[in-house]
Amino acid sequence: PRVNSSLSSDEVLLEDLETEGERQLKSLLHQQLDTTVSIEQCKSKRRCFAPAAFYKPFGEEAAGALTLSQFQALQESNKETASLRELGLSDSEILLWK
Repeated sequence: PRVNSSLSSDEVLLEDLETEGERQLKSLLHQQLDTTVSIEQCKSKRRCFAPAAFYKPFGEEAAGALTLSQFQALQESNKETASLRELGLSDSEILLWK
């Protein structure tokens, strides 16, 4: 099939369409060619990754016969320890905090 050279105003050639991938590549190219970047801009784009999760099984501490109140106290203590660990504290720092 031939492409009609006389296009109406709302018809667009497929070759003229820009894909999302092409837009992303153009954006990356412009970023690489832009030499007016400051150190502050680079620092603001820096990404920080969370540390790997540390899992300590809850079953070892809860093994044996416990009352409901003892189990709930153990569970609350475990939640507090987990939240301190998420803040980036080490085991020795958590013990010092407690």
